[in-house]
Amino acid sequence: MLSYTLRRAGALLPVLLVVSIVIFSLAYLTPGDPASTILGPEALEADVQNLRDSMGVNDPFLVQYFRWILSAMHGDLGASYFLKVSVAQAIGQHFLPTMQLAILTIFYALVISIPLGAIGARWRGSFFDHGIAGFTLIGLTFPSFVLSLILVIVFSVCLHWLPVAGYRNPFSEPWNGMRYLILPTLSLGTIYAAVITRTVRASVLDVLKSEYVDAARSRGVNESRLLFAHALRNAGLPIITMIGLSFASLVSGAVVAETIFNIPGIGSLLVNAIQRRDYPVVQGVVLFLTLLYLLLNLLVDLLYGLIDPRVRLSDTGAK
Repeated sequence: MLSYTLRRAGALLPVLLVVSIVIFSLAYLTPGDPASTILGPEALEADVQNLRDSMGVNDPFLVQYFRWILSAMHGDLGASYFLKVSVAQAIGQHFLPTMQLAILTIFYALVISIPLGAIGARWRGSFFDHGIAGFTLIGLTFPSFVLSLILVIVFSVCLHWLPVAGYRNPFSEPWNGMRYLILPTLSLGTIYAAVITRTVRASVLDVLKSEYVDAARSRGVNESRLLFAHALRNAGLPIITMIGLSFASLVSGAVVAETIFNIPGIGSLLVNAIQRRDYPVVQGVVLFLTLLYLLLNLLVDLLYGLIDPRVRLSDTGAK
């Protein structure tokens, strides 16, 4: 298992290297001068050039890239041009809201998707199955910003049940904090619930067609027990994979929800940095999100190694 983990971890390095080159090249080639943005339109050209020299943006591309990537390898992602803090500090300050939103979203999606997917597979072709298919179709086709606006109009503008936007830390203000996270959770969770529901339904349906399920049914095993204790458990590997991929993409892709609902998460930090041409923050956030996405995928692979005996056998054989 250790050699399997090391091989999978080693495979992440080329991906990180390519991403670092791409994101640094895009920032380098993007029109605009951060020094002029910082000093404003009334600044003298000499002052702009002095600031560019102090920031190192006048150096050749390779010099700037290797200086940045070597610092990143030591945990130093640089400093923000506008926030007056290091990029690592900025990420740390904005990461908690994103993680809270991601965890609540996945929890909501699982509560909805696992029962719906199992029921749809059990009563395939029934009225319930068609209704579940309609729900997944809506969840997959509706853009998240449209669903967010609908939720705001219904629950905030018309019913006045929930705040329109904003953020309160649930750890310091539990009730208010949860109220501010309900709408973005519903907006994102409905989409991910639709994706996971389809995976659960397809996986459970495959298991229900297997011979050992027919044998258990012939022995008089209760259908509910057969569905939830046997079929759903044995269909767990594809479901775990989808959950892991969904959580990884959610953490790195909650930009729309955080922007619409004014949540100070990683997504809003990245959007604001792009608008202000705060290139160290853009580069650092993208590199951090890429690393996080790859690590979560590695975790899913390790779960396969712990659950699926075929992975352990192949790993043993490789030794």
